[in-house]
This record gives sequence, C-alpha cells and structure tokens, in this order.
Amino acid sequence: MPVGGAETLLVNLIAGFDPRRIQAEIVCLKEPGPLGETVAERWPLHSGLLGSKHDLRVLPRLIRLFRSREADAVVTVGAGDKMFWGRLAAWLAGVPAILSALHSTGWPDGVGRLNRTLTPLTDGFIAVADHHAEHLRERERFPAARVHTIRNGIDTERFAPQTALRQQIRQELEIPETAPVIGIVAALRPEKNHEMFVRVARRVVDSRPDAQFLIVGDGPQRPHIERARDEAGLAAHVRLLGTRHDTPALLAAMDAFLLCSHNEASPVSILEALASGVPVIATRVGSVGESVVEDESGYLVDGDDDATMAQRVLELIGERELGQRLGQTGRRLVIETGSLTSMVEGYSQLIEAIYDDRVLRRTAAASASPAAVATRTSRYRRSEPEPNSPAVPR
Repeated sequence: MPVGGAETLLVNLIAGFDPRRIQAEIVCLKEPGPLGETVAERWPLHSGLLGSKHDLRVLPRLIRLFRSREADAVVTVGAGDKMFWGRLAAWLAGVPAILSALHSTGWPDGVGRLNRTLTPLTDGFIAVADHHAEHLRERERFPAARVHTIRNGIDTERFAPQTALRQQIRQELEIPETAPVIGIVAALRPEKNHEMFVRVARRVVDSRPDAQFLIVGDGPQRPHIERARDEAGLAAHVRLLGTRHDTPALLAAMDAFLLCSHNEASPVSILEALASGVPVIATRVGSVGESVVEDESGYLVDGDDDATMAQRVLELIGERELGQRLGQTGRRLVIETGSLTSMVEGYSQLIEAIYDDRVLRRTAAASASPAAVATRTSRYRRSEPEPNSPAVPR
C-alpha cells in the first residue's frame, strides 16, 4: 500500500465503517508498504502471502487466512494478482460475499482474460462513476446486474478552502503570496504522466516567471521526473515534495490543480482539490468529466495537449475571479455528489445485501437435507447479538 489515491481511499473507507456493522481487515499479498504500516496500527493487516509472481502457494495461504478469520466478505481492490487470487481463494474458502472494486479504465486496472474467467465466482463489481460502470459492462463485459456504482467520497470538512493553511504552506516553502502555485498530487507512476506536468510548467514559466509548481507524491518515476525537470531548466520552479500527510494544507496553497493521467476512473485527488476550492485542469480520460465540468469546475484537454493545458493555467492564474468561481462551483459539486459518508454507506449496504442474499440461498439449498443444515450454514447464520457484543460481518 503505497501512498496513492486508491490506497488512501481504502483507508478512509474502513475508517468510516460502523464497527457494529462491519469490522474491516486488510490483506496485502506482498509487503504492507508505507501506508500499510500506518494502517496496521489501527486495524488487523495481513501480508507476505505472495513470494513471487508465480508463487502458487498464495492460494492455500489465502484460503487458510479467510477461514481462520471467518471472513464473511472479501472485496478485492484493483486488478492483477490481488483480484485473481483474492476471489479464487474466497470462493474456495466458502466466503459468502465476493466483490471486486476497480479504480481505473486501463492499466494498471485492466482486468485481463485470466481475471475474466472468475466472473461467475464474483457477486459484484464496484465502479466509481457512471462512465466507469459503463466501461465495466461494455469493455470488460461484466454482467450488468452485477455492476454497482459507488462514487468515490472524501471528507469535505477536512478538504476545504483554508486561508490560514494557505499562508502556512507558502511560508514553509518560501513562496510569495502573489506568486501563482500550480500542483499535482499523484503517485509517481508512469500512467500519471508527470512528464506532461513538467512540459506544461516550462510553457507557463516562459510567460509567468514567478510561477511555482508542486509535485506531491512518491514512486518509481521520481528519478525520471527529476531528470526531465532539470533538463527543462526548471529546478527553481518545480519542486518534488515526496510523500506528505498534509495534503489539505498543500491544496489550500494552490491556485490551480493539474492531472495529466493517461487513464483514470474518478481520481480522489481531483475531488480533494475541488473540495478545497481549487479549479482543476485535467486530461479528458475515464470519468474525469463527471467531476471536472468544462468552464464550471475546471477544464478538460486532450491527452498530451501541452499547449492547451498551459494556456488554461495562464488564464486561471491571470484572472483571480475566474479561479474563485470555478473553485466554488467545484466544491459545491463534490459536496453534492462525492461525500465520504455516502461512499461508506454505499459499500456497507452492498456488502450486507450480498451477504444476506448468499446466506438465504445457501440455507434454502441445504433445506432439502435437514441434517446438513446446521453444519453447512452455521458459519453464516446471523444469531441475535449478545448485549454490548453485536454480531457483525468481517
């Protein structure tokens, strides 16, 4: 679990669950990662289950884990190995509810032929936006009745326009109050296309030498991005801040937010920026257009259209009232459609509904053999909770 959008979203999700309804545990096939180590301080975290790409022992390890924890539901997050082994092990372990949550419309969340073979074992596929749900139905060919849309949600009280934080960050980074600040918050991975961010910065700085650009996040592309920045002569204008845990303050210091990704579904970083009152300029990919509404909460550009993105940046930082108008509209849009509460409740209701349906089906199937009912359904029967000790699915 690196510090990325989908991973941070997962932490916010499990933190929001009502423990009387759902008790969450996290499974990392390999190492926990920096965010996973932090998560382990609050919730059970299991790791070290996959030794290598072709380590088939991961299957019995996961089966034993799900059985020993008496898991009632398994939700895989993202595609690849975790989606395949997680669902197969859950099915073999007899877990009642099996779901897959996906967060992109391409690599690294391209499902692939092997993962599609497990579609019959999967009770639900979770999309993060309407366009994303359409992609899962039409491009990934998942059964329409099993595709559910649960919009990404963020804490709109934590992410909000905050003048004091704006001044604090600018003082820390020694940025004058009058200098425009443009930022990106994204893991430093190839699909995030930070090279475009650097190229746009070069064009903007040519017209606004006082502009400052902030790259928040870390990852394997860091050396490549640093080299691109230095070759563009932008060492004094583009700062790589690495992993930070004060994202609300950093966003508050920005005048515009960029996202240059090759593919996305509904990026959390965009929702956080909009909730903070920062207008967004993003590439026209995935479901981004559902949050970045043209000339209402920001602007969309075609992939790698550096010139148009730079021009939009110059318009925003040159017309303060325009940026404020777009930022206010963006915040209102997120409050109406992307709250953390609605996302948590969406997951809770879906997990419970599928769990209840599976239990009823298994009980009905076993009713033909009364002697077998107790042994075949005892794990899944919801008994009346003892006082102060509610029975909850894990």
